[in-house]
Amino acid sequence: MKKLMFLLCILMGTQSQAQSPSGTWEGNLSVQGTEIPLVIHISPDSAGKLTASFDSPSQHAYNLPCSEVILKGDSLILMMKILNGRYAGVLDADMKQIKGTWYQGGASLPLTVNKTSEAVIKHEVKRPQTPKAPFPYASEEVSYENADRSIRFGGTFTVPLPDPNVEYFRAPVYPTVLLITGSGKQDRDESLMGHKPFWIIADYLSRNGIAVLRVDDRDMGKTTGDFSKATSADFAKDVEAGINYLRTRKDVDTNFIGLLGHSEGGLIAPMVAYKRTDIRFIVLLAGPGVKIIDLMEAQTIDVAASAGIPKEELEQFRPLYKKLVTAFLSENDSAKSFQKAVRVFNKWRKNIPDSVVLHTTGVKDEKTLQEYIRTSAESYRPGINPWFNYFIQFDPAVYLSQVKCPVLALNGENDIQVAAKPNLKAIETALKKGGNLRFTTKEMPGLNHLFQRCIECTVAEYGELEETFSAETLKMVVDWIKGL
Repeated sequence: MKKLMFLLCILMGTQSQAQSPSGTWEGNLSVQGTEIPLVIHISPDSAGKLTASFDSPSQHAYNLPCSEVILKGDSLILMMKILNGRYAGVLDADMKQIKGTWYQGGASLPLTVNKTSEAVIKHEVKRPQTPKAPFPYASEEVSYENADRSIRFGGTFTVPLPDPNVEYFRAPVYPTVLLITGSGKQDRDESLMGHKPFWIIADYLSRNGIAVLRVDDRDMGKTTGDFSKATSADFAKDVEAGINYLRTRKDVDTNFIGLLGHSEGGLIAPMVAYKRTDIRFIVLLAGPGVKIIDLMEAQTIDVAASAGIPKEELEQFRPLYKKLVTAFLSENDSAKSFQKAVRVFNKWRKNIPDSVVLHTTGVKDEKTLQEYIRTSAESYRPGINPWFNYFIQFDPAVYLSQVKCPVLALNGENDIQVAAKPNLKAIETALKKGGNLRFTTKEMPGLNHLFQRCIECTVAEYGELEETFSAETLKMVVDWIKGL
């Protein structure tokens, strides 16, 4: 039976004034008879704010960074942006155990974690594509600010070395690509489960004559700023700051600056490119083309199905997703939105078997219904999650239809987060609508959301695969750029 992925997470919220859950917590998720160990590390940073990371030893994933911690009294809520998942738990009086429920997509599972002093032994994972020195290009640690100097960005700039056999009359300049990360707070390498896809992309491009800038997201690594209150529109402004920086460099061909975005980054690239005349091209890797509320509905169903939830049950769950999200988005008052969501849920379950309601939402009585709606509100209600509120209402076609530069859009055939066929079709339709015929779209056979050649093609498998990024895709990107 395929396993659920319970790793890509964002812990959201604020500290409690009382006891702290700092420490290491361990527990097991039981999925169709398979036990998946989880380890949570919680500790205060230098300012006293709680931070956290996750380990999933069986999936070879360690130190997965989480952005915030919501701790209200004895209640702890952990949210996963990228997979639309959450964990809601209650700390016991001795601060030695957290009992709660894990929600992901259309599935819910009980999860109890216990505090432990034992450190998890990290097994070596093979990542053969991770670049190793010496490098045939220069690599520079860079730093720059945005226009109002409210954020300082830290990143890495890799640039080809001049050919020693060529006599230059002036210093050479190079076509340059700025990389844009996907959802969630990411470092410059877009690190995930031991994989560093953006480092691999930068390495390959710079070995092939193309300079690359990759940057830490807000409040990650060496970049300052507040990630928790930012939306995709703010991230688009961050990309513009990077472009403005590149235009100051003497080794950058300012007439040949492009953007490469992965997942949400593939949504942000058109937001920047449509209004600037200095963007030579954009590359969209698993970029969305359909309306995001439709994408998230499909992602919820596909991810849960890949985890072994029966499709017939998920199809009965499907109508609830949009209606519940819309209920929260249409009402700013928290009490009114809560009651509206309860009414939506109760209306939905009137014609749904109790077993399906339980399997897909975890709701079995009034108490679990209240918990389900409350934790849903943490994801969807305006004012609580600015990023999701902006993201879920986004229509990529609005910007894609205004992009005039060349576009390369690639999606993995087996991507269960941004399905290839509907999104590539929507990208193509939007570009044509705007009169842009300078585009190439391709569904990459056998690849998942991270452009790995997958076997089970679940999200859990990301960390189990040795391959980080398809060599075929890397070559296609470089060949396309050089052909412009």
